[in-house]
Amino acid sequence: MILLSFFDYRILKENSYLILALYLFCLVGLLGLFFFAPEIRGTKSWYKLGPVSVDPIEFTKIILIILLAKYFSMRHVEIYRFRHILLSGFYVLVPGILIFMQPNVSSVLILVAIWIAVLFISGINLRHFLILSLIFLLIFALSWSFLLKDYQKERVISFVFPQYQPLKTGWSQNQAQIAIGSGGIFGRGLGKGSQTQYGFLSEPQTDFIFAAICEELGFFGIAILMIIFMVLGWRIFKLARTCQSNFPRLFAIGFLAFLVSQAFINIGMNLGILPVIGVPLPLISYGGSNLISVFLGLGILQSIKTHGA
Repeated sequence: MILLSFFDYRILKENSYLILALYLFCLVGLLGLFFFAPEIRGTKSWYKLGPVSVDPIEFTKIILIILLAKYFSMRHVEIYRFRHILLSGFYVLVPGILIFMQPNVSSVLILVAIWIAVLFISGINLRHFLILSLIFLLIFALSWSFLLKDYQKERVISFVFPQYQPLKTGWSQNQAQIAIGSGGIFGRGLGKGSQTQYGFLSEPQTDFIFAAICEELGFFGIAILMIIFMVLGWRIFKLARTCQSNFPRLFAIGFLAFLVSQAFINIGMNLGILPVIGVPLPLISYGGSNLISVFLGLGILQSIKTHGA
């Protein structure tokens, strides 16, 4: 209960040191993964505590949203100064490097999406945005040549050329599209999807849960899910518009960017319009850390709404 009180909107708004302490705690958690986390499929992303796995990356995303919202709410009138953009980028860069080294490129993209969304709402200068875009293009070019591992490059190549290694790198995405197409209007029935139940679809409980839902519940089931997501997104956006101060508004937009970017990437890689990079579908995919982090964000939004920010 004491820990949950830290995520009360009123406490966070007035306590910059608490936010900084939570941010530093997340950095320690990310750094500790390299020493104490078991290697699973080539990555070190979870602490194994008996039967429980804890992913500090998911909590880092929420804390970073809080930190960025606090930073820009205190310097809103000075957003035109490029140094504030650089400093806020440093807050993203430090955990981004630790996460990238695991390696976990997908979570780095989520952090960048959160940062850009908060920058836009804060009122970033167009010239500064163009400079950032050029920097990102340069980083992408350098990443492809020097930073990305071979299997990461193969995933991108499989996305661009779907017939490249169809039984290896391209297997998961091809099976996901087969599952989506076979669902039809009403699906094959819950628990009756051949791609999902017979192991053709990789990770149907996490990365490819969208395809599993499409196969078993069809277009009708996935349409209901999308409507629920849109209603949730609209409610968060509506709350952001009604906020009277900058901190709650920036947090709401940052959290919305967190949900939308994860959902967009997950659905995109299931449909074959984005490469497979391993992102859970919020509130749907299996995984306690992601679910708890989303609930913490929704709890802060509820606190904002309750106390009339």
